[in-house]
Amino acid sequence: MVGAASRDIARDDPRGWRLGGGVSYSALMTARLGLRTGALIGTDAEAADATELRLLRDAGVDVRVVPLDHGPVFDNVERPEGRLQLCHERSDPLPVSALPDGWSDARGWILAPVAAELSDAWASLPRSDATVAVGWQGLLRELVPGEVVRHVPPAAHPIVRRADLVGLSRDDVARDVSLAALYSALRPGSLLAVTQGDQGGIVADGAHGQPLHLRHYPAVRSHEPVDPTGAGDVFLAALAAARIEPRLVGGRIGQGFDLLLAASAASLVLEGPGLLGVPDRAAVQRRMAEGMAAARTRD
Repeated sequence: MVGAASRDIARDDPRGWRLGGGVSYSALMTARLGLRTGALIGTDAEAADATELRLLRDAGVDVRVVPLDHGPVFDNVERPEGRLQLCHERSDPLPVSALPDGWSDARGWILAPVAAELSDAWASLPRSDATVAVGWQGLLRELVPGEVVRHVPPAAHPIVRRADLVGLSRDDVARDVSLAALYSALRPGSLLAVTQGDQGGIVADGAHGQPLHLRHYPAVRSHEPVDPTGAGDVFLAALAAARIEPRLVGGRIGQGFDLLLAASAASLVLEGPGLLGVPDRAAVQRRMAEGMAAARTRD
């Protein structure tokens, strides 16, 4: 896992913020699913000793902190019409030279920029046969401290073109951007997962010159949601975990159990504040059973 940890403003936390960012949620999720996990996490000085980093280490994550003079700080305002995100601070780049020796041999990667802190050079580090997932949202933001975060039109990017799996929320791009336009920025044959909250989402894949193959997956219901932050990151991490280690779902990728795993994990993270909502494997399995029972009822 590679990315900068954000500090997300939280007025109910004594510090005034919680540690977040796709790298944090992804690392904790894959570790709790039982995958050996290393996380290269950029942090500013205030976040370097965050208690949430102990959560990751206690889950077995090999955490390597990269000091940044400036780390991303966001204020996420939840509204009936959707999230409004304010930028308090941008992020310094995370240098490729910070990658520990031997980590480039990993067979699975999640590149999780939250504030465009990963340069194009990160695309060339995974070995050719590694599975690479990318959280696209961190490359689709225009960040000006003190202003509302604005969308950047999706375009081909070396990190996105390297990915086998790309995830984003439908809210990360303008409504007039089509799935075909999104997919055109990816490498043919890769998988695009577009989450749509409690409406589930759509996954798309396609060979060069062929029509997109689209599948809808249903959401798995949350019990008493508390905090939606990190749901997309957890979804992508669980989906990537199933692709990297198919035994997590008994090899039933073709039957959609990877999507069920991801949707179940995402439903659970909503039930706790910040990283405290990231579930363990047993909780995800129970929620998967609930999701299957609900699907049979709908049928």
